[in-house]
Amino acid sequence: MDVATSASAAIVEAVNISKSFGPVPVLFSVSMDVRPGEVHALIGENGAGKSTLMKILSGFHDPTSGQIRVDGKQVSLPANGGAEKLGIVLIHQELNLAEQMTVEENVFLGREIRRGGFLDKVAMRKSVQTFLDEIGLDIAPTDRISDLTIAQKQMVEIVKAVSRNARILIMDEPTAVLTEEETEVFFRQVEKLKSGGVGIVFVSHKLNEVKAIADRVTILRDGQWIDTRPSQDLTPDTMAQMMVGRELSDLYPPMHEADVDAELVLEVQNLKAQGIDNVSFGLRKGEILGFSGLIGSGRTAVFEAVCGLSPVESGSISLFGRPVSGMSVAEARDAGLAYLTKDRKEKGLLLSKLMRPNLTLFALPKFVKHFAIDRKAEEKALDRAIRRFDVRARDPGITVGKLSGGNQQKLLLAKIMECDPRIVIIDEPTRGIDVGTKQQIYHFIAALAAEGVSVVVISSEMPEIIGICHRVVVMREGHITGVLTGDHINENEIMRYAAGLKREELH
Repeated sequence: MDVATSASAAIVEAVNISKSFGPVPVLFSVSMDVRPGEVHALIGENGAGKSTLMKILSGFHDPTSGQIRVDGKQVSLPANGGAEKLGIVLIHQELNLAEQMTVEENVFLGREIRRGGFLDKVAMRKSVQTFLDEIGLDIAPTDRISDLTIAQKQMVEIVKAVSRNARILIMDEPTAVLTEEETEVFFRQVEKLKSGGVGIVFVSHKLNEVKAIADRVTILRDGQWIDTRPSQDLTPDTMAQMMVGRELSDLYPPMHEADVDAELVLEVQNLKAQGIDNVSFGLRKGEILGFSGLIGSGRTAVFEAVCGLSPVESGSISLFGRPVSGMSVAEARDAGLAYLTKDRKEKGLLLSKLMRPNLTLFALPKFVKHFAIDRKAEEKALDRAIRRFDVRARDPGITVGKLSGGNQQKLLLAKIMECDPRIVIIDEPTRGIDVGTKQQIYHFIAALAAEGVSVVVISSEMPEIIGICHRVVVMREGHITGVLTGDHINENEIMRYAAGLKREELH
């Protein structure tokens, strides 16, 4: 019998695991096992308990009740990642690499090989090169981490884990920031690890990827185990339904026709800035305008220039019929224009702060009364935002870094909307969040447009561009290659313009 199909051959097992933080329970008697040479996907909405279960499996949290077994024997995992000594390695979503150090220095950081009291650089370099060759990664041990691509950095994390004799690799959203091509390379390396007998826990919100790579799938919902099944018995649609406990046929809201004669609220002419050249487009009141294109096409650069986050070299920008140039972010806000960054953790939110100051920071002037911040007004705003955006937190007094990714994204939306913008630019609105929260955000965007707010959606996810946008601007290498409407908004047409196979003459 193949070890990957033998339940008795599990390397690690979570048996009836429950976890509470103070009086708040987050996991309820959850069981899961991981076997040699398999990819076991762990899926669920944000807040379902995936991160907590991963941290218990890797020794970063202790369970409130239940057992962890390794090779069939009950164990107490060493604290703070000490489970690595048992071959269980967690690769966090935020990569844990020293950017200014080399690949070999990162791989052996804290456990350097020494000879006669000195670092044995020859031995470490030879060892790292062997691991790089085994995994098929075409970089040198002496390359600096800061010079690598995101995909290469992800693979260095895997080399670190393999060099620690990992038997179980727990990967949290490993493809969240990878392109399709990089993801294919990553999956090939995962197959090599599988063939070497490594068991892999794959946590992802990309259900098509789960279907493609996983051998088994465990679904959590609201801290409870829902099911564990072979992936061949599941479709992405059935996974989504099991995650959220409801039908998701209405993932995208009904599309209402945009008024082609509506007021032009934003007009950009011949814009040139870092990464873009000769960009022109308009946005009308109540319109949802999509910006599509491959990574590096210049989509984000356009709106960083429009919103005052980067300097404009030439061209013109008009807001509500009034020419503007050289706006600061605060001036753009006061003019009714707000930008929601795609990097919520680094640029959008203060993770070590509470929800209240995060919510009100962008619109702070409206909460200042007699030269002091009106705390009562802030508390009312937070209560309103929690209800309006369905922000789910165990305790309103927790820091934002302890919220799930989907709840962080909803808080970021609430923060931007607190200044009552008339134009909202949302960069990667659903990156790294679950399908249930995606549905909420799509319906919220549609509701904004119905109220007359104009929305720009910048996204790498083609289904959402197709599903919610009235028009789609496609970019390539800093230029607009096409503007699509109606039936032309489809995957084939978008890819032809994005890949440079087709180009409109834009005037």
